[in-house]
Amino acid sequence: MRVNQSTMLLGQKVILVPYTTEHVPRYHEWMKSEELQRLTASEPLTLEQEYEMQSSWREDTDKCTFIVLDAEKWQAQPDSTEENCMVGDVNLFLTDLQDPTLGEIEVMIAAECVFLFLCRALEGMTKLGLNKFEAKIGQGNEPSICMFKKLHFEQVTVNNIFQEVTLRLLVSEPERQWLLEQTSHMEEKQYRGRSW
Repeated sequence: MRVNQSTMLLGQKVILVPYTTEHVPRYHEWMKSEELQRLTASEPLTLEQEYEMQSSWREDTDKCTFIVLDAEKWQAQPDSTEENCMVGDVNLFLTDLQDPTLGEIEVMIAAECVFLFLCRALEGMTKLGLNKFEAKIGQGNEPSICMFKKLHFEQVTVNNIFQEVTLRLLVSEPERQWLLEQTSHMEEKQYRGRSW
């Protein structure tokens, strides 16, 4: 989504940067893992398809993607590339044409990343009209299910055919305030590679 192409979010443990072509080779290597494919319900892609996907995610108006960098590694090694500091990704999909207030969140990393992303999404709620978020997680992925529950998501459905559960966060004013408190340390900067 072009709305985040020049946004970088700095947390204490992670930094979120837009998904660029620089990140594709490492991302592609991760996604060769059968275990990761199983946990994320993903299909393997060729490197060429991964570049096409990255371009699509940048251009599409219904997706917002950030690559997650290890903040400590990034700051300790200023000459290191972003690719060497990558630890995951986080995505927002606008998937329900019948409900434009719903955004599906997908994450491949730890809790601070989700907090930062949700905080950023709170700003986008005004622009996009979102007031709830969903995460669809494989039934066997207990660590992810537990993490989202700690972030106040509640289980709303179980799909035994696809072997996944859907968790939802309704962003009431108290939830919004709680999320803002959890991310009070976050900084937002212009994304221009390492020039910041």
